[in-house]
Amino acid sequence: MIGLVDCNNFYVSCERAFQPRLEGVPVGVMSNNDGCVIARSEELKALGVAMGTPAFELRPLVDRDRIRLLSSNYELYGDMSTRVREALEEFSAGVEPYSIDEMFVRFDGFDAATTRALARTLYRNVRRFTGIPVGVGVAPTRTLAKLANRAAKRQPGYDGVCVLAAEGDETRRLLERTALGDVWGVGRRLVERLGLQGIETAWDLRQADPGPLRRRFSVTLERTVRELQGLPCIELNDADEPRRRIMTSRSFGRLTGEPAELQDAIRQHAQRGAEKLRRQDSLARAVLVFLQTHPHRADLPQYSPSRIIELAEPTDDSRPILAAARQGLDAIYRRGYRFMKAGVMLLDLVDANRRQLPLLDTPEGAARRDRDHRLMATLDALNRRMGRGTVRLGVPRENAAWHLRCAHRTPRWTTRWGELPRVRT
Repeated sequence: MIGLVDCNNFYVSCERAFQPRLEGVPVGVMSNNDGCVIARSEELKALGVAMGTPAFELRPLVDRDRIRLLSSNYELYGDMSTRVREALEEFSAGVEPYSIDEMFVRFDGFDAATTRALARTLYRNVRRFTGIPVGVGVAPTRTLAKLANRAAKRQPGYDGVCVLAAEGDETRRLLERTALGDVWGVGRRLVERLGLQGIETAWDLRQADPGPLRRRFSVTLERTVRELQGLPCIELNDADEPRRRIMTSRSFGRLTGEPAELQDAIRQHAQRGAEKLRRQDSLARAVLVFLQTHPHRADLPQYSPSRIIELAEPTDDSRPILAAARQGLDAIYRRGYRFMKAGVMLLDLVDANRRQLPLLDTPEGAARRDRDHRLMATLDALNRRMGRGTVRLGVPRENAAWHLRCAHRTPRWTTRWGELPRVRT
């Protein structure tokens, strides 16, 4: 058996964990630069506010104090996600993060009664330890666990926890009530094509012969059918598998063409990419730098260049990576354009533990690499202990155009010493 623990309205719940006064209040969390709504409380959904609604359209409701809109606080959300995972790991060694607010949990070796009791314990303790409400769905496969979780959160009778068997009346009733588009991995176009075959519900799909579906559609759909039948066929990719490229980019708070501001942005992105590179024990052979103007501003000239700079040797050292990024920016920058986005991508990654050394390597070269490695390890250790950005190469300008607009961001309660909650006595 495998369970799916899904946090309810995760971004909003993270805000409410530190601001109980927001309980019962219609709350929305906005995207980067406070552009549109990307997370909604149940109260905000009840007002008819759709996902992706532009924030400016909701300004009248904000002015009348009917709703609250908050800027994204990703540092807080990431830390709270880690705390949820740690709470789950106290009860199961098999925790597999699927997204920032969803995690699969293995229930191997338990009988039905113990599984149900353990699922209920997880449901209570995650809320108790983190303040985040969750739904728990347990079933023999990941696809069924997804459906069980959906039922746990939406059907009051389950009270937040749903445990399904591969067979049985309860499973059949749930699948018969589930529209085909609500099945994990079945998209809109596939729903239309399957509808022509008379398959309209999850139960219809379960009853279908997987062989012909594989030949007519894909092996992915065959796996979905077998998962609905209770046969595990889907395994998640290893969350710790190194990425083949590392991208760090961000839209600016306002358009800018100032070279100094673009240099600051590229420098920050390159440093962040180098940190990620070291975290996964990889080395980069090349650095790509790009700029982008606003594609929807027809009144402005358009120019979205990029340049790849090859590194002298594979490295995870921030200094040569920053030097290459600066070289790339100098090569593509043109005056007269106002940019909305910049980014750095580290390419052609290799395993740091399988590094190919120069044919004529010298003791001095080995000593230099060891010294550089220890320097970067110390920098990362300080930033982990004291907070990201405590030690960095270069100081970014205050209120630069490339900083995100986040006029309504709440404090980063759990990761910044200066923003810890204060209790008045």
